[in-house]
Amino acid sequence: MAKIATYEETHPWIRFELDLRHANYTLWLQLGEAQAKCEQIVGVPLLPEVADYLHQVFLAKGALATTAIEGNTLSEEEALKVVQGESDLPPSKEYLGHEIENIVNACNMVADRVFAGNLTNLTLDWIRELNTQVLHGLPPKRDVNPGHIRVHEVGVGRYRGAPPQDCEYLLEKLCNWLNGDSFLPGKELDIASGILKAIIAHLYMAWIHPFGDGNGRTARLMECQFLLSCGIPMAAAHLLSNHYNQTRTEYYRQLDMASSSGGEVIPFVTYALQGLIDGLDEQIQMIKNQQFYVHWINHVHNQFRDKDSPTQIRRRRLVIDLTETTKTIPMAELRHITPRIAEGYAGKTDRTIRRDVNALVGMGLLKRDANGVAIRRELMAAFVSPAVSGG
Repeated sequence: MAKIATYEETHPWIRFELDLRHANYTLWLQLGEAQAKCEQIVGVPLLPEVADYLHQVFLAKGALATTAIEGNTLSEEEALKVVQGESDLPPSKEYLGHEIENIVNACNMVADRVFAGNLTNLTLDWIRELNTQVLHGLPPKRDVNPGHIRVHEVGVGRYRGAPPQDCEYLLEKLCNWLNGDSFLPGKELDIASGILKAIIAHLYMAWIHPFGDGNGRTARLMECQFLLSCGIPMAAAHLLSNHYNQTRTEYYRQLDMASSSGGEVIPFVTYALQGLIDGLDEQIQMIKNQQFYVHWINHVHNQFRDKDSPTQIRRRRLVIDLTETTKTIPMAELRHITPRIAEGYAGKTDRTIRRDVNALVGMGLLKRDANGVAIRRELMAAFVSPAVSGG
C-alpha cells in the first residue's frame, strides 16, 4: 500500500519558524520606518467628513484589491460606489459587486470585534467564519463548501496546497504560533510585531490553502485583523492588499520563491514591508494635503475678516478655489477654474481679474510669474528648512 503523503514530505517549508537573526539591516530599517509612519498617522486630527471619505476610499481600494487579485474586474470608482451603497452595476456584474460587499462586511466585522476587545487571538473557528463571509451568497463552485476545510487536492498554477488531511492540523498550529510570543517582544514593538504577524499569516495561509475557494481573501482578512489589533488605523490596514494587487506578478514570484527556497520568508517579508511603507507615504501625503487645506482656508478667512463687499468676496473665493490645485494657472484661464469663479467674473473684463490678482499678491496670498498665478503654499511650511524649501 502506498504511503499517504503528509505535509512534512510534500511541504517541508511549512515549519512555523521565523529566525530574524538571519535578517539583514534592510528588514529592521523597514520595520522601524513602518512602525514610525503608522504612529505618525494614528490620532492625526482631520475634519470628520475628510476622515470618513479617506476611510471609504481606502476601504474600497482594499476590498477591490482583495478581490481583484482573485479576478474581480471592477474599477476603483465602481468599488467606491459599492462601499458607499450607490452601486448601479448591470445584472451581469452584480456578483462582482457582491464579492466586494462580502469583503467590506468582513472587514467591518473584524474591526468591530477588534475594537470591542472581542478578538484577541486567532482561532480555527474564526478563520472558518471569515471564509464563510468571503463566499457568502456567491455562485456555488464544485467541491467548495464555505467555511469547511477542503477534502480534495487543490492547486494555484504550479503550486499545490497542503494535503487536505493535514490542513486542519496546520491551521491549528498556525494559530498557536501566531498567538504566541515568539515574534518581537516588548510593548514598544507592538506595531512592528503585528505587521510581521500579518505578513506571515498571509504567507502561511497561501501555503496551506485550506479551503476550496477564497483562501487569498481569507488570508488578507487575517492580515487585517493583526494590523488592526496592533493599533494600525483602519485605512492603513488595507495597504498590504493594495500592494499585492498592484504588483501582482512580483507577488506571485515572491510566493513561489518563498516555498521553492525551502521556506526562506525574509525576502517575502521585505517585499511586503516596502509596499506597506510606500502606501503609508501616500496616506501621509494625503493627510498633509488635507491639513494644509484646513489651515490655509482659516488663514484666508482671517485675512478677509470684516471685508464683505462683493469685490472682497470675489477675491476671497478666487484664493480658496485656487487652493484645490497645486499647479500654476495661466492668467487667461483664471476666470474658468470653477463654476462660481466663472459666475463671479461674468461680464467682467480681464482688467478686473488683473486688479484682483494684484490685490491678492499685495496681501501675500498669491504669487505671480510669467507662467501664471498660484497660492503661496510656502506660508504654511513654517518648519521647513530654507535649504529644503529652496529659500
